Amino acid sequence: MSRFQSSGPSQRQLRVGEQVRHALSEMLPRGEIIDPVIETTVISITEVRMSPDLKIATAFVSPIGAKDPDAVISALNKYAKFIRGRVSFALKQMKYMPEFRFRLDTSYDNFAKINDLLRSPEVARDLDGEEDKED
Repeated sequence: MSRFQSSGPSQRQLRVGEQVRHALSEMLPRGEIIDPVIETTVISITEVRMSPDLKIATAFVSPIGAKDPDAVISALNKYAKFIRGRVSFALKQMKYMPEFRFRLDTSYDNFAKINDLLRSPEVARDLDGEEDKED
C-alpha cells in the first residue's frame, strides 16, 4: 500500500490541465474544425481534468446557446484526434499529448437548481425562522 493517500489531483495535474484548457480555448474559436454543429456554437471549456499519468484529458464543455448540447459533445469527441494534433502545436513542451475526452459541464445547471431551491418560499420561511431564534 502506498504511503501517501491521494486526496485529489496533484499540483502537476492541475497545472497541465490548465495549460491544456488554455490551448483548447484558443484553438476552438479559430474555426479549424469544419463541422456545422461546432461552427455555429460558442464553446466554453470550463475545466480540464488530467489522469494521474497525464495520458487522458477530460475536458468539460459548456456549449453556449446550443439547441442540442449532446450533438456538440458528440462532434467534439468525433474530432478528438484532430484537436489533439492541433493542441500539440501549442504544447510542444509536453512529452506526451493526452487523449481528449469531452464531457458536458453540468455545474452551471446544478448551480441554477440550488439557487432556485434557496429562493423557494419554503426555504425562505425556514431561514427566517432560524434568524428569529438567534435574536
